[in-house]
Amino acid sequence: MDNKVILITGASSGIGFDCARTLARKGYRVYAAARRTERMDPLREDGAIPIRMDVTDETSLEEGVRSVLEAEGRIDVLINNAGFGYFGTIENVPLEEARRQLEVNVFGLAELCRLVIPQMRKQGSGRIINTGSVAGKAVLYFGGWYHVSKFAVEALSDSLRMELKPFGIDVILIEPGGIKTDWGIIAADHLEESSVGTPYGRSARKEAARLRWAYQSPYLSKPAVVTRAVLKAVERRRPKPRYRIGLGSGSIVFFHHILPDRWWDALMRLAAK
Repeated sequence: MDNKVILITGASSGIGFDCARTLARKGYRVYAAARRTERMDPLREDGAIPIRMDVTDETSLEEGVRSVLEAEGRIDVLINNAGFGYFGTIENVPLEEARRQLEVNVFGLAELCRLVIPQMRKQGSGRIINTGSVAGKAVLYFGGWYHVSKFAVEALSDSLRMELKPFGIDVILIEPGGIKTDWGIIAADHLEESSVGTPYGRSARKEAARLRWAYQSPYLSKPAVVTRAVLKAVERRRPKPRYRIGLGSGSIVFFHHILPDRWWDALMRLAAK
């Protein structure tokens, strides 16, 4: 049994729930964080400890980290998994929703890093695992603000990796492709909501329907695929800086790299039709 202390956000559903359960079953001291602690009650049976944490609330983050340090005296692994997608055009997504997406996906992640880094530096070791996305490498139609947030996670993770290596702290980025969670359904709902009565309405409805079909189909990868990558990031002596996994993760990045920009744009518009 490895007694590493792990703090994971976004643990109330999907990828975060699966990661927290698997890590707890392997004997790690897992603190599973989310706003809705009641949804994490099943994790108690596996040995995980649910704590309430809102990544958009600085006080909530400080209290959550403090509670773990008071109980354990250390944090060995931080897994920044909390995030959500609000699809829609740059023009139509309300700026308050764009800001909220950045608060959850970027600034909450950054603040948690800032809170745990001093303790990890004191320990002389630690790992920060950020859940990004292939959406941080290539832009899909109608994904504007979500892509802005995930591109930022790429840059933030690269910066942290260079800054923290001298202190024995590794930074690893997980880049999932298509994973079967509720993410796509929520993104589709937001896309339709932000496009009603706009010039983009017809195309947005088609793209929302495609998203719902894809995320209800059997073709997407299961959350366990991401969990396996997280386990590698936690357990390997020298983890990779990036783990790109899940349906389409390799092909999307490859074709985005080799195709001229205009060809990629046309391909995305064609796919939405």
